[in-house]
Amino acid sequence: MSADTPHVLVVDDEADLRELLVITLGRMKLQATAADSLSAARQQLKDAHYDLCLTDMNLGDGTGLELLQFISQHCPTMPTAVITAYGSMETATDAMKYGAYDFIAKPVALDRLRQLIEDGLGISEVEEHHEEEDNLIGDAPSMVALKAQVRKLARSQAPIYISGESGSGKERIARLIHTLGPRREKPFVAVNCGAIPSELMESEFFGHRKGAFTGAVEDRKGLFREADGGTLFLDEVADLPLHMQVKLLRAIQEKSVRPVGEAKEFQVNLRILCATHKNLEDEMEEGRFRQDLFYRLNVIEAHVPPLRDRREDIPKLVQHILNRLSQAWDIPPPSVSSDAVNAIENYSFPGNVRELENTLERALTLCDGNTILPEHLRLASGRSTAAAPRHNAQATATASSVRPGDQPLEDFLQEIEKQEILKALDTTHWNRTAAAKKLGMTFRSLRYRLKKLELDRDEGEAEDNE
Repeated sequence: MSADTPHVLVVDDEADLRELLVITLGRMKLQATAADSLSAARQQLKDAHYDLCLTDMNLGDGTGLELLQFISQHCPTMPTAVITAYGSMETATDAMKYGAYDFIAKPVALDRLRQLIEDGLGISEVEEHHEEEDNLIGDAPSMVALKAQVRKLARSQAPIYISGESGSGKERIARLIHTLGPRREKPFVAVNCGAIPSELMESEFFGHRKGAFTGAVEDRKGLFREADGGTLFLDEVADLPLHMQVKLLRAIQEKSVRPVGEAKEFQVNLRILCATHKNLEDEMEEGRFRQDLFYRLNVIEAHVPPLRDRREDIPKLVQHILNRLSQAWDIPPPSVSSDAVNAIENYSFPGNVRELENTLERALTLCDGNTILPEHLRLASGRSTAAAPRHNAQATATASSVRPGDQPLEDFLQEIEKQEILKALDTTHWNRTAAAKKLGMTFRSLRYRLKKLELDRDEGEAEDNE
């Protein structure tokens, strides 16, 4: 074989399985070297370079976990997969926490083995994508640690549980893990588990055949098959009902799904990432989340810190968000007055980065000139760690509105904005120039908001001039 042929190290104390693995690798046009013990594997790793390692968990003179520890110290960039006894999920979970990218259970299925090897070699070929990582803004110690963890997690195929408060950026972390990993050319499918009606969940996740139930007018692949080869991100996974948790667990363990009304199962090869703002351990203890599913999804946890715990990142986040908005709106980036900066830095931001983005978008809309002032921010009163900026009457009314506990903050703020704009338009008989003055914004800003909120009437109706 040529020097460019990937070289795989096979470690197993069972001669029959060791020979099967070597033969399978040879048929895949890969170079294979076998070791029958932990000590022999260590020596091979010292003597030669390998692109991938397959190891059993029981090695006679040691364990696969010991080999994983050795690899993490001496060959940290080499992907390693483990072979476990059938049903030994606890062992497989431990292996992935030690650095294994995936596992395969005995008896070894050859098609699953080939996929495992291809996934591992894909990891070893991953290039650095620093420009993607740069989109994760922040130099606070907690963010530096998170960035380092994301780089490691991107190489693995282990399920990841992303914890953090609402609006902290959990989906952004999930997308970054996908983008930096070997599946980046494949689909990233995100689903909010709390937004799917209970009776439609099985069909949404696993698909259905035409005619399987009333309303099934065509075949549907389902989210698992849509994400095949890539990543499936289950947001707000704690909102899954118990009956769906059972089916989800089986699909993850068996790596196959059966569409509603279909007689056969379809194999899927995907990575599962999940997130929720709730505490999954508390949900499990209360009986609302299955313990077996919790341990299957929570192989490794990545925690996204709230914005209030990394206030030193706020200036960079403000500049990044304003630059992005200005580019989208095709306007010069505005400056932010010192008083506005102080107001932002002293605000608690219970909605985290999402609330900061909404605040800056609103401020950019209300800003008449090229400088954002405290009154443009309209931050809610009573949530600052220092003196809050003064509000005008309209902002005070907005802040005093009560948000329903189950309504996302972004939807709540958008609805308030919509009502205030409609009120001004009704008062001025839909004279947009007069309405813009009444709202304290430019005509251009009002026109943008009308289009965004889908309130813009036909352009032929009562055209206004700025």
